[in-house]
Amino acid sequence: MAEVAVAAPVAADTVQEKSSGPLKLPIASPAPNSHPKEPTLLTEDQQAKYDWLLEQVKAIVEVPSTKGKEGPLTDEEKQWLTKECLLRYLRATKWHEKDAEKRIIRTLTWRREYGTSELTSEHCSPENETGKQVILGYDLEGRVCHYLNPGRQNTQPSPRQVQHLVFMLERVIDIMPAQVETLSLMIDFKPSKTRSNTSPGIAQAREVLDILQNHYPERLGRALIINTPWIVHGFFKLITPFIDPHTREKLKFNEDMKQYVPAEQLWTTFKGELDFEYDHSVYWPAMIKLATERREARKARWEAGGKHIGESEDYLSGHAPTGVAGSKESAEEPAADMKAEEPKETAPVEEKQAEDAPKEDSAPAKAEIVVPVVETKAEEAK
Repeated sequence: MAEVAVAAPVAADTVQEKSSGPLKLPIASPAPNSHPKEPTLLTEDQQAKYDWLLEQVKAIVEVPSTKGKEGPLTDEEKQWLTKECLLRYLRATKWHEKDAEKRIIRTLTWRREYGTSELTSEHCSPENETGKQVILGYDLEGRVCHYLNPGRQNTQPSPRQVQHLVFMLERVIDIMPAQVETLSLMIDFKPSKTRSNTSPGIAQAREVLDILQNHYPERLGRALIINTPWIVHGFFKLITPFIDPHTREKLKFNEDMKQYVPAEQLWTTFKGELDFEYDHSVYWPAMIKLATERREARKARWEAGGKHIGESEDYLSGHAPTGVAGSKESAEEPAADMKAEEPKETAPVEEKQAEDAPKEDSAPAKAEIVVPVVETKAEEAK
């Protein structure tokens, strides 16, 4: 099995090489002062509801569809139905297990009909040429930071704009560290020279909210929003009735974002210390490669663990040595691929990032360099 490269943790003062100019690559690991929240233990009642839901999901014979895509569960769908996935739907339905079952089936149908696994980097790449969405760094709880920059909008409203958002959400999930299942959404409404109104249309906003609330429940950890002029405040007032009250509590406007994200991993646009410059030819293939490697490593562990519905995400991420089957032997080989707790040393970022970066998704070895190494190695490389 091909070894999956896992970059070394990022030291607090070495997010980028000082000699290489602005960082242009994604960051593979949270800062040392980022720590995921301890998981909450299930009560006896919650465990019983989870056990019931798991049995119902295991008994699914066919995923329904009105668009000719009905059929039995695929391996990809079975892997998606992790223990934590089922628990997210239970929490989203306030532990009404039958409602959770209905919502899971609706999402399985939506994922097939929308084609979440069929959205390609080539299809979505034109939407991101200006860097209007960037996956970069981690907050203090280890959540991936997903930046939205509406002022960098470069295309006219179309289905591909929403597909692009879904594609990027799927990549965020691919990149999530062990023991983390939510993300930090970072929205900068700063207008561009050519685009003063940076809020999306109401119809598009409602479609996005419907997708997020119904098909990515319990995935938003926090939304940090800056540069909100009156027109954007008005926009949020208009869509507030469509936002779940629990979600509204997670929205933070124009605050000191260093309360939530380590300064060294917070983009300077949010008044952090991370000097990042978006270069599509450098960033895009490196981000795709990082997400692909982690997704494939999880798949390898799922297969080695016995292809179980209800598999633990801790096992899939490499944090736990065994899966739900409890067979340590079955996990040994993929565990070597996913040594997230024992990261390997990687080469430092070169000064000429744009020249060295791959241009295709099937990137050469240099795209594995997604973060610089710790400072001592950086000094040796100069």
